Amino acid sequence: MHRLGDLRGRRIPFSVEFSPPRDADAEARLWRAVRVFERLGPAFVSMTYGAGGSTRDRTVRVTGELAEATTLLPVAHLTAVGHSVDELRAMVGAYADRGITNILALRGDPPGNPLGEWEQHPEGLAHADELVRLVRDLGDFHVGVASFPEGHHRSPDLDHDTRFLVNKLRAGAEYSITQMFFDVEHYLRLRDRVAAFDTEQAAKPIIPEIMPITSLRSARRSLELSGSKLPVALEERLVRAAGDGPDEDRAAVREVGIDVATEMCERLIAEGAPCLHFITLNFARATSEVLTRLGIEMPAPAAQPA
Repeated sequence: MHRLGDLRGRRIPFSVEFSPPRDADAEARLWRAVRVFERLGPAFVSMTYGAGGSTRDRTVRVTGELAEATTLLPVAHLTAVGHSVDELRAMVGAYADRGITNILALRGDPPGNPLGEWEQHPEGLAHADELVRLVRDLGDFHVGVASFPEGHHRSPDLDHDTRFLVNKLRAGAEYSITQMFFDVEHYLRLRDRVAAFDTEQAAKPIIPEIMPITSLRSARRSLELSGSKLPVALEERLVRAAGDGPDEDRAAVREVGIDVATEMCERLIAEGAPCLHFITLNFARATSEVLTRLGIEMPAPAAQPA
């Protein structure tokens, strides 16, 4: 099984994040995006997991279908919030039964209010490093974790946040995927902080997460839930593009969003990022446009027998 920790040394790959669909129409849209990305050849695809396990069954089912019915390498999100240790073991077993051995181990957000007070399940785990150890102890799994270029909103300062990331890596995580950000300097400073804290763990890939903005309203909602921020200059640019009408000018906002995502990716590539991880919202078009601008071409189709 391909190890995500082996990304360094290759031509920069890309990866994408999907979310479990809520209904039949959303599922059809997801699979249309899946087939587009399957042709584009991502290094892996990840499937999110709702707060408190609210999408648990759909996450397991769809991630299993990605493993069984496509050529893609799925990475399953797993969160500690709202689950006992026995339930977490069962989830890991359910993934293993579907042939899934790559897991992103997250403490997770409280259900109902991602920025609310976090409460440990009475028979559960308190921190993501404990979840990393649990998954690693259950078999031959490759485990990643989250990292936060602007610091986790519950961390009192960036040093505290860096210490928690390094603890997760020391527990056995092979890489981290960042929360989305819109200032590349935040990513570079995160790398520097990890390197200053632990040079051995700093050798593990820190994969930047990029969200091409196609709607200012949607972007603000995502940022509100994540605790990340738009740089002032970028927000002003997007507001101007959105216009003063009752409905934002989606085409103009989208043009800015694709431009900014491309510029960020170019800088990240130049700075040696090991992979580019895109939030897709289960659509392929925006990410595909950024990849095209970056010159990441679609692989040639395999020759068909005569």
